[in-house]
Amino acid sequence: MKILFIGDSITDADRDRNDPAGLGTGYVSLFAEKLAPLYEDTQFVFVNRGVSGDRIFDIAARLDGCLAEKADIVVLLAGINDVWHKYTDGLNFDPEAFAECYASVAQKIKDSGAKLVIAQPFLLNVPDKKRMRREFDLVLKGVQAAADKYADAYVALDEIFAGVSQSVSVSAYSPDGIHPTHRAARLIADNLIKKIRPFIS
Repeated sequence: MKILFIGDSITDADRDRNDPAGLGTGYVSLFAEKLAPLYEDTQFVFVNRGVSGDRIFDIAARLDGCLAEKADIVVLLAGINDVWHKYTDGLNFDPEAFAECYASVAQKIKDSGAKLVIAQPFLLNVPDKKRMRREFDLVLKGVQAAADKYADAYVALDEIFAGVSQSVSVSAYSPDGIHPTHRAARLIADNLIKKIRPFIS
C-alpha cells in the first residue's frame, strides 16, 4: 500500500530532495514509524512530496508528477502559505481563487482513484499572526467545502490545535504559530492514523 503526502514545509520537514524515499523529520516520518508496526502483514510505501513554501497554486502546477506515484491514499495538507505569503512576500490572496484551485486539486486527486485524506491547515494563536486569522478563516472555508465534496476523510487540525492549546502553552506546539514542534507533529500523525486505518485492509 502506497501513501502519498502532498503539502508545503509542514509536510516537507527538511526532507532530502536527492532521496525519493526521504520522509523528512516531521509528521510524515512519525506517521510511517507509528503506522507500519500496526500492520505487520502489510507492505507500506510512504512518499513525501511536500515542498517548502508551496501555495495551493504551486501544488496544482506539480500535481501530475505527484499523482504519477499511483498512491492508494493521498494526504493533502496545504493552505497556510496562501495567506502567510501575503504578509511575508506581498503576494495577493484571493479567497475565491484559492477555493477554486483547492477544489480542483482535491477533485484531481479523487479522480486518480486514490482515497483522499484532507488535513485542515492550521494557525496557532501567536501574537504576530493574529492579523492573519480573518483571511485564514476564508482558507478554512474553502478547504472545508472541498473536503465536503471530495474527501474520504478529514482531519480538523486547526480545531484540534485550538483545543489542546487551551491547557498547554502554544509554544509547545509551534514556535511561530505555523510550523509544528515535534509534539505537534506527533499529534498530526496520530490523528491522521485514526482517519486512515479504515482504508487499510
